[in-house]
Amino acid sequence: MSVEKCGAAILGFGNIGSGAAELLKTNKARITQSAGREVVLKYILDVKFPENSEFKHLFVSDFALIENDPAVTVVIETIGGIRFAYDFTKRALSAGKSVVTSNKELVAMYGHELLTIAKANNVNYLFEASVGGGIPILRPLSQCLAANEITEIYGILNGTTNYILTKMSEGQSYEQALKTAQELGYAEADPAADVSGKDTCRKICILADLAFGKHINPNEVSVIGIENVKNALTAEGKVKLIGRAKKLGGDRIMIRVAPEVIAADHMLSCVENANNGIVVKGDAVGEVLFYGQGAGKMPTASAIVADVIDCVKHVNARKWLYWDDGDRIELVSE
Repeated sequence: MSVEKCGAAILGFGNIGSGAAELLKTNKARITQSAGREVVLKYILDVKFPENSEFKHLFVSDFALIENDPAVTVVIETIGGIRFAYDFTKRALSAGKSVVTSNKELVAMYGHELLTIAKANNVNYLFEASVGGGIPILRPLSQCLAANEITEIYGILNGTTNYILTKMSEGQSYEQALKTAQELGYAEADPAADVSGKDTCRKICILADLAFGKHINPNEVSVIGIENVKNALTAEGKVKLIGRAKKLGGDRIMIRVAPEVIAADHMLSCVENANNGIVVKGDAVGEVLFYGQGAGKMPTASAIVADVIDCVKHVNARKWLYWDDGDRIELVSE
């Protein structure tokens, strides 16, 4: 029996984009079974065409080819940043194509607008991979924990800084630990977004939007990075870079990013190296820990492809994340 097909396109063929392409190929049968349709990768948009890539026949340089192809149902945005990703995402959504992304900067800054466009065009804008990489957090927060009043979310949201602080707690200097992280691929050549706390800030803002129903501009959040940490191990515990959002009285929310001393008996104390740990406090469930690889090629690709499957499964039934009445972010299915 033939299976209906859905075309897909990947924007950006760096670490994450190439991981998504590999996973779509390697687990094709499993993905088809889960989605109910065959996901066919039709295009890869990038300025560079790697001649040794097995996907080189799919490379294009003109986004209009993707935008105007009715066979493309889902667009996977892994360009990163704002400049091109913002324009291409708007155009894809306006053309009636669902968009899946790992771009936490874009989601944190323009999520409201993009989700509104998605709603208007009866398509999806999904971004599970934008917060915890391969750790499922957005869906559990909006579905599995939906019966709870969420009072606080906090945790280790950046694998690069956690790796550096782990090595510092073992005796390395900041400079030594950063160099090792760069050699292993955990840190970029320019690690500023990670070590300054900006990456963690974008992620905690997305989580706060979802949990508390209030859009928060990352540029308005107090952020302290790890550049000035001298000692990552104290008598009181280990130093970790923590993103924290807490519901206060009324409509007030406290949100910040800063190094904190985590006691040895706390569940986050054992989150080491490049792993992430996110704690969610609910009035019924208490504290729940989400733990795992928060970044990396294949863990992030796993979350991206899961969103692709969700989009394909609901081609004929609307399902999206959006701010209800222009403010609250919820998962809705019709």
